[in-house]
Amino acid sequence: METLNYKVLESTGYNGYILKDAPVKVMQFGEGNFLRAFVDYFFDIANEKAGYNGKVKLIQPIANFPQMADWINEQEGLYTLYLRGSEKGQKVDAKRVISCVHDCVCPYSEGKWDEVLALARSEDLEIVVSNTTEAGIAYTQGDSQFDQVPPNSFPAKLTRVLYERYTAFKGAADKGLIILSCELIDNNGKELLKCVNQYIDQWELEDSFRKYVNEDCIFCGSLVDRIVPGRIRDEKEVAELEEKHGYADPLLDVGEVFGVWVIEGDEKLNDVLPFKKAGLLDKVFVTPDMSPYKKRKVRILNGAHTGFVLGAYLAGENIVRDCMNDETIKGFMNKMLYDEVIPTLPLDKDDLMQFAAAVEDRFNNPFVNHELMSISLNSTSKWKARNMPSFLGYIEEKGCLPQCLTMSLAAYIAFYSNEIQSLTDAGLVCRRPAGNEYTVSDDRWALEFYYAHRNDTPEALVHAVLTNEQMWDQDLTKIAGLEETVTADLKMIRT
Repeated sequence: METLNYKVLESTGYNGYILKDAPVKVMQFGEGNFLRAFVDYFFDIANEKAGYNGKVKLIQPIANFPQMADWINEQEGLYTLYLRGSEKGQKVDAKRVISCVHDCVCPYSEGKWDEVLALARSEDLEIVVSNTTEAGIAYTQGDSQFDQVPPNSFPAKLTRVLYERYTAFKGAADKGLIILSCELIDNNGKELLKCVNQYIDQWELEDSFRKYVNEDCIFCGSLVDRIVPGRIRDEKEVAELEEKHGYADPLLDVGEVFGVWVIEGDEKLNDVLPFKKAGLLDKVFVTPDMSPYKKRKVRILNGAHTGFVLGAYLAGENIVRDCMNDETIKGFMNKMLYDEVIPTLPLDKDDLMQFAAAVEDRFNNPFVNHELMSISLNSTSKWKARNMPSFLGYIEEKGCLPQCLTMSLAAYIAFYSNEIQSLTDAGLVCRRPAGNEYTVSDDRWALEFYYAHRNDTPEALVHAVLTNEQMWDQDLTKIAGLEETVTADLKMIRT
């Protein structure tokens, strides 16, 4: 069966909205399932409903999977998206072919960084979007040279892109860009701007460029909320969909129907961005302060994921929905949310309770096989960003350890250390109690740390983890009783 592209799609008689030719108005750092099911979906709707007439160029932020760019380009940017779940009591299983993507560039391939810089000089470019994981917004000493091709970190790449634009348009104020940061860290937009200013200092760039970046470009933090399990892995279902569609689509993406994008900034941006005109203000909107939405989502929804999936995987589960049908795991999650997380949030309790109740329904989505292993990626930074604020807040408020959040920390350690087999280019290979091997994916330094401690006793391992300030920005053994409790929990998990 032929693979999806414009010609193949036309031959199937598809009658949904498609935009084949339009200028590139959005530069997007990130090409993964989430951005394609969320950000690109909303831009596609804006093209249809608001006449935005803009394409999105995808930039791979890291070099580990250059084939992705090839796949996207072979399909001319087209891919099939299914949004599945429940909306207003009704089941939804909606298909849409997304056509807002222009192409994808791996800047680590020869000559491709020049393509990124060429887009920076384009009159049509308006917006930069990024989602480079929690670890993506960071200033690194490795980007010491302005003319490195390409720079390593995402903020260094962005600094170089902005300088290229500043130079091309001689610093014109009306050529500033709107930068929408979607990474799950606190103050993501401000932190990204902070990193860019650090590179301006390091590279000794002129003060007029600093003024352009800080005054003419708009760095917006944002909060994204949609569960995206990504591609369908069941071969039978894939075959059935290919027969139904009339084409093969290796880039097919699946997300839940629920989706909210909160952008922090001047509310006048609602009239600049295309989403209000597209009738999406209930799903994509600008607010002066997104912190209430951020805390609610990260600590409850994301915190629930990171809090139970690692232990649940070791206990034999594979997908989120099955965990919601296990009374032990569901009970653990709800006790963690209602007894330990919600009390630490200075928000309306009724709203928090409703949001937490909705989380269980979303996790129990009958259409979505959200794999625990996909959620496990980069769990070191995820636990720090999603769970540690609730953990520390509970201790400060109650004066004792939160039982479930403490256990989740032990489960994290167990997942990263269970019968370690080897350290490969793909990650840290461990063995599950069920007998199968699994590969832990995280920053290399974190994987090397666990591999170096693979023969430690539980006591030694827990001490090494809790005192690792690179992981937690502090020595967690200073919290009374934590080291002993985590060690006991780790032993319980292992036995």
